[in-house]
Amino acid sequence: MLTTPFTIAVADEVLTDLRERIARIRWPDAVDGAGWAYGTDLGYLRELVTYWGTQFDWRARERELNRWAHFRAEVDGLGVHYVHERGRGPDPIPLILTHGWPSSFLEHLDVLPLLTDPAAHGGQAEDAFDVVVASLPGYGFSDRPHRAGMTKAAIADRWAGLMRGLGYDRFAAHGSDIGAGVTVALGRQHPERLIGLHLSAYTFPAPPEPWTPAERAYVEAQEHWHRTEGSYHLQQATKPQTLAFGLTDSPAGLAAWIIEKFRAWSDCGGDVESRFTRDQLLTNLTVYWVTETIHSSTRVYYEERQNPSPATTAVPVPAGFAVFANEFVPEGKPPREMAERTFDVRRWTELASGGHFAALEEPAVLAEEIRAFFRPLRAATS
Repeated sequence: MLTTPFTIAVADEVLTDLRERIARIRWPDAVDGAGWAYGTDLGYLRELVTYWGTQFDWRARERELNRWAHFRAEVDGLGVHYVHERGRGPDPIPLILTHGWPSSFLEHLDVLPLLTDPAAHGGQAEDAFDVVVASLPGYGFSDRPHRAGMTKAAIADRWAGLMRGLGYDRFAAHGSDIGAGVTVALGRQHPERLIGLHLSAYTFPAPPEPWTPAERAYVEAQEHWHRTEGSYHLQQATKPQTLAFGLTDSPAGLAAWIIEKFRAWSDCGGDVESRFTRDQLLTNLTVYWVTETIHSSTRVYYEERQNPSPATTAVPVPAGFAVFANEFVPEGKPPREMAERTFDVRRWTELASGGHFAALEEPAVLAEEIRAFFRPLRAATS
């Protein structure tokens, strides 16, 4: 596997073009007093995007990001971007972290040092990991696939190849959202390679009936959520190309599409900036904009619809779950018995706060959950 160091360096003309587009935005109207009821709030988005075009300092964020060890590798003909930081401890185990949509590799950077150097953050050196934070194909600084078929299963095979190319025959894995699906696929397709898998923001498919009362409540809550909040999913799974024209051409369109999800899916009580700083939100948006990856990021929904991953096949790998308060559906948390139909559940923690973007919202809590889950597995493999 060919691996090369990588430095984030966005061309000046790309940033200039972004600012000029923001200055020329044609804004839609809105119903008086509507707030977020019809979708993204016009007043909030104007304020955020104005800040993006006039005050947000990408170069400062770029310098911060480049303090990490970035690389790109060719894996099965596709360029994959990742951050690779070695653990500081007596025997770090390798761990790959996989994000979801509409996130990026940025989601896991706050949790990364808590895992590579736990002793420096109130933990134990024995819990250290060698951490690989990977950008999904079609996201961020990874290549955009130009052939059909880049499903979660296909990504999992590439992650197995990436980790082997880095010298890791066996490794641990954590994922959320799409990244959780990729991590589950790793467990199904490469169980001999995985020490264990840990998940957050994982949507459990409806199992065969009969259901327990808790399972029925979860399935019904998911169905209600998809009817009221799932239009993005249906659009991205059926006609992502149509959506891509507007979001690729308009900074306001891109921001509206993504920021609404950060507000709705996080544990923010309706105030998105109570959980994320404005610069965090805009750094993620800028990565999507400068890499032109909004279309390629949404295509995985289409690919999964055409070639769905197996829903209820057993995953023969030790599994841990961190269930945060607002991962998607606050009133419909998954019950442990549903997980136990498919997974070898070794740890199940329901948390009182945090949401879909747990690594950003509650990095210390997530890091401890990951450390605690892998602690006995680490001992068993040493």
